Amino acid sequence: MIKIGFGEVGIFDKKYSRSILELYGKIIFYGMANIGASSKLSVGKDGILLLGNNFTITGESSIVCYKKISFGENCLVSWDCLFMDTDFHKILDVNNVVLNEPEQIIIRNKVWIGCKCLVLKGANIKNGSIIGANSTVLNELENENSIYAGNPIKCIKNNVIWIR
Repeated sequence: MIKIGFGEVGIFDKKYSRSILELYGKIIFYGMANIGASSKLSVGKDGILLLGNNFTITGESSIVCYKKISFGENCLVSWDCLFMDTDFHKILDVNNVVLNEPEQIIIRNKVWIGCKCLVLKGANIKNGSIIGANSTVLNELENENSIYAGNPIKCIKNNVIWIR
């Protein structure tokens, strides 16, 4: 089952904020998914968004997918997060070579991403990771089952398990 626009949290403005799905590419669901109230999904014509079984993204979060973003199984995304695999503009060097091509984002199995996180192109989050609130992820994180937090992000605790 796929639910879009579920859940009510008192801090969201039900009258003015709404869920948006802009789909020109592909979304592939590998099982149940819950897309929270006022979340926004934008998948460009070449974009592929993969959502593993038991995926949950809560209210006011956004996914902008113009290349590829994949979430493994049992991922939980808190509110007001942003995922972007593109910059929407080009930066060129003096030889007109594009320096900022879109890059895929990979979020493995059983990842919990705290509120107000920013996950940018090139991010690769390992199995069992927890991303602390208001953190920025823009590269590959080294360890599984670890807590990461901050800006710049760093590992603050290894060998952890989280429960929904």
